[in-house]
Amino acid sequence: MPVVGAVAIWLVTGSVLALWLAVLGPLLAGASVLDAGRTTRRDRRRAERAAREAHEAAYEEIVRRHGIERAERRGRHPDVAGFIRADAEVWRSVPGRAGVIVVGSGDVVSEVQVNGGHGDPAAARLRRTAARLADAPVVVSAALGVTVIGSGEVACAAVLRGLALQLCLALPPGELRITGPLRGVHAWAEELPHRRAASGRALALIDAGDPVPADAEFVLALGQPGLPASPRCGVTIHVRGLTAGRLDEPSDADERDLRLEAVGEAQALELAAQLDRRAGTAFGRSEGIEPLPLGRLLADHRPVRAPGRLPAVIGVADTGPLTVDLVADGPHAVVAGVTGAGKSELLITWILSLCATHSTRELSFLLADFKGGTAFDALTGLAHVTGVLTDLDGSGARRAIESLRAEMRWREGALAAAGARDVADPRVQLPRLVIVVDEFAALLSEQPELHAVFADVAARGRALGMHLILGTQRIAGVVREVLLANCPLRLSLRVTDRADSRAVIGSEDAADIPGGDDGRGIAMVRRAADALPLRVRVALSAAADVAAVIEASTGPQPRRPWLPELPACIDLAELPAVDATPGALVLGLLDEPEWQRQAPACIAVAERGLLVAGGPGSGRTTALDTLAAQARHVVRIPDDAESAWDAAIELQRTPPGAGSLVVADDLDALMGRFPPEYAQEFFELLDALCRGAGQQGYLVAASVQRLSGPVVRIADLLPRRLVLRTTTRLEHIALGGDPVAFRGDAPPGRGTLDGVPIQIARVPEVRRLPREDEAAWMPSTMLTGFVARRSPAAREAQRTWQQCGMHVWSVAEYAEGVHPGTPTVVVGDPEEWQRHWRVLSQVRSEHDLVIDASCAADLRLLTGSRILPPYAEPGRGRAWLFSSGDDPVRIVLPAVQFRSIRTGTGS
Repeated sequence: MPVVGAVAIWLVTGSVLALWLAVLGPLLAGASVLDAGRTTRRDRRRAERAAREAHEAAYEEIVRRHGIERAERRGRHPDVAGFIRADAEVWRSVPGRAGVIVVGSGDVVSEVQVNGGHGDPAAARLRRTAARLADAPVVVSAALGVTVIGSGEVACAAVLRGLALQLCLALPPGELRITGPLRGVHAWAEELPHRRAASGRALALIDAGDPVPADAEFVLALGQPGLPASPRCGVTIHVRGLTAGRLDEPSDADERDLRLEAVGEAQALELAAQLDRRAGTAFGRSEGIEPLPLGRLLADHRPVRAPGRLPAVIGVADTGPLTVDLVADGPHAVVAGVTGAGKSELLITWILSLCATHSTRELSFLLADFKGGTAFDALTGLAHVTGVLTDLDGSGARRAIESLRAEMRWREGALAAAGARDVADPRVQLPRLVIVVDEFAALLSEQPELHAVFADVAARGRALGMHLILGTQRIAGVVREVLLANCPLRLSLRVTDRADSRAVIGSEDAADIPGGDDGRGIAMVRRAADALPLRVRVALSAAADVAAVIEASTGPQPRRPWLPELPACIDLAELPAVDATPGALVLGLLDEPEWQRQAPACIAVAERGLLVAGGPGSGRTTALDTLAAQARHVVRIPDDAESAWDAAIELQRTPPGAGSLVVADDLDALMGRFPPEYAQEFFELLDALCRGAGQQGYLVAASVQRLSGPVVRIADLLPRRLVLRTTTRLEHIALGGDPVAFRGDAPPGRGTLDGVPIQIARVPEVRRLPREDEAAWMPSTMLTGFVARRSPAAREAQRTWQQCGMHVWSVAEYAEGVHPGTPTVVVGDPEEWQRHWRVLSQVRSEHDLVIDASCAADLRLLTGSRILPPYAEPGRGRAWLFSSGDDPVRIVLPAVQFRSIRTGTGS
């Protein structure tokens, strides 16, 4: 543009100086190009430097996060060295750890992700680096089975010892046991406490070619090069040297290089000895340290009793025997400790100490164990123990809630009746109830709604004489403050989390209790008046202590605050006597935990009706039989359609008498057997029967499997409803049951009567008499018309009549021929009879007309009758007889009887 402008000026002015301006254009353009190039190179260098710094920072962050992830993985799945470094991890219950084994260290897929930088080779390298985590634990499921193969037998045996020790360090005896013979390089495992365990998942250590024990769940095998892996082993470790190897597992197409962990035999024996000592501490077996027997402690230091107190000596502190008092130090207590720390032993010692010094007039116990149901088995024979509860399902949890609330209401009523404010009032003769729960956290995780009930007991328990002793592994984040605030008596055995120690006793002392012999049987106790927790060595109880308490127990049998679950079956004769309305029928045993009672359930005749609903095999028929066995007069509506129709018609003509019981089993299936026209009429008969029950004074009991169609309207007329077991929750709800009360595994006869749990009582089996065949009908007049389609039954009937001396003519033959003077049967199908209307009119008005049940569709056209005849099932040799204008009746054709005689079978 400067060049063009300069030329234009020169043309206008003619001045040569203007042309010099044209030179400035190229100079400015060149300068601009040089400056832009210099700026571009400077910006490129700056950008490359920033990119390098960003890549280096990203790489450092990847390395940092990989380090965190690697540490987390090793903490979640430690190898033998990891367990040795973190002693608290041994036998600690960690989700996902049980049954998983670390086969070595190697590259695994990382959880770190890097995005962006597409098209940049350096960014691609960063993404690849982030995606792979090096030197991380490589884990496999021990259930797959592992075979260790290599040229060096010593190295292979050392690697296999490391794998076996991992499982034994992760799972305690009782959760893991070693099965099968232990020979050669596996003999060291005889020293493990898991070898003497009687229960748990079975681990087998075998050599190449050895058979796998049938009960083995985990298999670790030594293999031989060139031979296939041992049976039931899906994972193979190829050992190359002492710590190098390759992993071959079914989930990976390619083999993976590993850094292996090898454990020498001497090291394995030392670890086995340490685990054996730990097992002695955790499971009550003492080695090296003399146990503190509870019997000797009680004999030497029996606590001083005082009115309204519950002192118990549980162990020895530095200052001497330690006594805790649930009333003075409580009224409630918390006991914390990891698995194997001895919570159950402490609770048993506490319970026995209280029972040894208090009678059943003063004290009773309700024990609950939610870690398997065996901790308190030894105490079931104590007179003070009113019940031992184990794992609760949905219905059991609801019973627990209602029972505890009922116990509080009952105690409130007893205090009010005596005019007292609390149980310490001498006017109240009320024993204190101590509720001991082992694994309280497990209970709350399964049934969180119970927390509100226990919080209510904790808030009002002091006045009502109800005390809580709650055992749990963890406190922080599990037991809420509203409950913990009412538990000033705190005891903590060894815990692994310092926050738990602080939450229980206000210091970290419980987390510092060693896990070896030095910490065996040690607890930190802090009572309400203690400024600092006391270190206590807990006494251990034995079977002799339990026997001594049982023998020395005094006082009456304590009242049970928790009723047992309803029996799976009960006979009617076993039910207690009941004062009921005259004529009432006993159905079974009700479970009413909100009233702390189990009373017989009665159905009064005045209640008009009972609907029994349930699935197959649930006890519907049993319920009806139980009522029928007691009724003064029973009218059964049979389960076959013809007899049910006849019974319903008869009940319409002659209603049942007062006090009678009308029984209809499988009513929905019965109504489904009728065609639409008959089903509607049968429904109207049942409807009238149910509506008349109150006025006539009888009771209708019907059972159904499903509520649909007209059965719903019949069900609405029956005031009482018994819902038994169904296959699915949806079916239970459709029958009118409470969703919370659904139990797919309920025994036969278990259900709810108007929402209240019930077990149906049984009676001796009711013998069902076989249905008697009706006599075959034979013509008795000179002329009989027979309307039937061509069928074997119709031909058999005609043949029978001919054998009895009757003439059998077709309609056409009769219309055209000379009529004989002997009894005659005129036979034809509906169409033939309609073509000879004159013959039909003659027979219909003056003689007997028999219409086969297969011709029901043409009945009204042939007879002109609007009356619905009695129901006849097609295919059973049934027919209707119209005799000279009378109402139709159902008859049996002789073909059925003849065939029954010939074949020897009933109709």
